[in-house]
Amino acid sequence: MAEASISVAQDQFMCPVCLDLLKDPVTISCGHSFCKVCINGCWDQEDQKGVYSCPQCRDTFTIRPVLRRNNMLDEVVKKLKKKTEVQAASPAHCYAGPGDVECDFCTGRKHKAVKSCLMCLASYCETHLKPHLEVTALKKHTLIEASAKLQEKICSEHNKLIEIYCRTDQTCICYLCTMDHHKGHDTVSATAERAEKQSELKEEQMKSQQRIQEKQKKVQELKQAVNTIKLSAQTAVEDSERIFTELISSMEKKRWEVTELIRDQEKAELSRAERLLEQLEQEIADLQRRVTELEQLSHTHDHIHFLQVLASRRQSPALERPDFHTSSVTVHQHLSFDGVRNSLSDLKKRLEEFCEEEFNKIPPHAAAVQIISEPEPQSREDFLKFCFSLLF
Repeated sequence: MAEASISVAQDQFMCPVCLDLLKDPVTISCGHSFCKVCINGCWDQEDQKGVYSCPQCRDTFTIRPVLRRNNMLDEVVKKLKKKTEVQAASPAHCYAGPGDVECDFCTGRKHKAVKSCLMCLASYCETHLKPHLEVTALKKHTLIEASAKLQEKICSEHNKLIEIYCRTDQTCICYLCTMDHHKGHDTVSATAERAEKQSELKEEQMKSQQRIQEKQKKVQELKQAVNTIKLSAQTAVEDSERIFTELISSMEKKRWEVTELIRDQEKAELSRAERLLEQLEQEIADLQRRVTELEQLSHTHDHIHFLQVLASRRQSPALERPDFHTSSVTVHQHLSFDGVRNSLSDLKKRLEEFCEEEFNKIPPHAAAVQIISEPEPQSREDFLKFCFSLLF
């Protein structure tokens, strides 16, 4: 027996609680249907009141109803869900969105075009493209990726397809142009010019890749130089600390000045290295973006678009600006603080020599209290002197 086809709206099978398609549907005595989880959740909150109500019509029940699954409704919901998924995956529902190329032959809502014909100057969706794939006469037409700029491939003067490239004027033209304004010029087919330009493009890509590698090497050298500068500066600071620790406290101020000098030199060199590093990384990003653009351009199937974009790149002044030369980057991998270290060592030595010299000028150690022995009396006058002192 054939299945009956009933047209129903999807919102008729929505749960009033969660507002989604019914899952494990149950129908209560008032006739309304809910997801089993949703209705149980509502009634769990009403257990304390002892009165249960329908969330839709507010019909009340003094005894909590026993919920039984509605098998028929469950089958209908499953079929509706399956039908919705099939329709969503069907090519017939691939409508054109913002930025998509619309099919020129669709009526009403336009489908997304998959191919454009350079002979018909029209774009086609999968359905309307079939004649070009099946009819013998239409099979000879040139199909390209769907493009919204088909008019750019038509000569505005002769209304003919642009398929010739004039090397003299470096522009794309139609075959009638070769008999008019471009008569006697060096002209070739767009395909031939594309092949030659493709080779030049590949060479330019290789050069850009080589320049990227050179700049990446410089980046590594700069990073290594930064680490060397930091290590050298740290070593110099430690040496200065060791030397100044051996000096007397009056040299503490000089130690601070030398440390600041080292840090200033480190900061200046690091600042320079970081500026160069930032500049190199920016240029690498620009070159990588240019390589990506060239790569995308090299894979396009639209010869005219390829040549027009390439010609506009050649004529753009922004692309002709002199690039930052890698050879101009000077990397000091071994920034030395030996001058500071040697000066401090000499200062220490001279200070020690000065101290030794000054200490040598100091007389030998003498006692604070000296005992001077008087000579023994030898004559009568000497005895009288002592006697006179005793009497008085």
